[in-house]
Amino acid sequence: MNCVARYDGDACELWYGVQGQSLDLGNLSRALGLPPEKITLNMLYAGGSFGRRSNASSDYVVEAARVAAALPGTPVKLVWTREDDMRAGAWRPLNLHRLRAGLDTDGGISAWQHRIVGQSILAGLPNPPPADKVDKTCVEGASSLPYAIPNLSVESHQPALPVPVLWWRSVGHTHTAFSTECFLDELAHAAGRDPLELRRTLLVDDPRRLGVLELAAAKAGWGTPLEAGRGRGIAVHYAFKTWVAEVAEVTMLDDGDYRVDRVVVAVDCGLVVNPGIVRAQMEGGVGYALSALRGEAVTLVDGLVQEDNFDTYPLLRLSQMPRIEVHLVASREAPTGVGEPGVPPLAPAVANAIFDACGERVRRLPLRRVARA
Repeated sequence: MNCVARYDGDACELWYGVQGQSLDLGNLSRALGLPPEKITLNMLYAGGSFGRRSNASSDYVVEAARVAAALPGTPVKLVWTREDDMRAGAWRPLNLHRLRAGLDTDGGISAWQHRIVGQSILAGLPNPPPADKVDKTCVEGASSLPYAIPNLSVESHQPALPVPVLWWRSVGHTHTAFSTECFLDELAHAAGRDPLELRRTLLVDDPRRLGVLELAAAKAGWGTPLEAGRGRGIAVHYAFKTWVAEVAEVTMLDDGDYRVDRVVVAVDCGLVVNPGIVRAQMEGGVGYALSALRGEAVTLVDGLVQEDNFDTYPLLRLSQMPRIEVHLVASREAPTGVGEPGVPPLAPAVANAIFDACGERVRRLPLRRVARA
């Protein structure tokens, strides 16, 4: 987190990666006692915010402005240390999912019940939803499940906790895609059906989702045999008006470790304006999600965050990055988002591939080792 501020007594000017300018302007006005028209925000076009720079308190921005106010006329540059950033920020909400389903005599899904417990992000922001309303970011991707299931129930329980939570890349879709696509894989195996074939039959009314599913499966060689100790898994999800399917191939290593060898991505984002940007965003989304899957975790003990730098919060190494293939669906539909939709399918695709490789189900993240029965 970083910001440059200059305070001149009756005005303040700031330079930083602005993501929530309305929030920041209001917080700065109150902190400095200045009318909003006396505050100038210069937005730097820098990526990597992922929602962190859009928070209710404008923490680091207000801090920089207060330091500058103590030194009138002197530009001040504030940069949080890694330790400050990791221990005093906001975190992705912890979520618990419980799913139940009924299978009919033909191996179809007759009923689906999904219960989600997790903190509301919107409750901590200005103008939160009413207490009797569901935070849509808690259920997005689950409440809009596209599969042709005649009886569907989705519940959201949003406990009020003192842990500050905020956006994470693709927000609620990160955990709802994991729960729904892994559970669907479990249902397919319980019914003795191929996971791809079951999804095909359930997506008769969603041709674009079916299209990316078929494309990813075909390009990955779905159904072709792999060596012993290797597995292949599939997942498909719709987020930010874009359809993405991913097929992951994994190899099980000694001591429960695993390696993701290959990820095949199919994306339908409407008319592709810049193919290079779409591919780069899909590749980046895979790496981002895989890093979180493999080991990113924040631990609270007596209210204190234990991780404070990259020695205790391991990120994905370049040597752990899989080979990625991205395939774009040709379309004349309106162009849609590509910055976030590549993230949600990765974790369930890898988890389903691990089951295919060794028969162990993954139901808890992050996953550093696979516990063998």
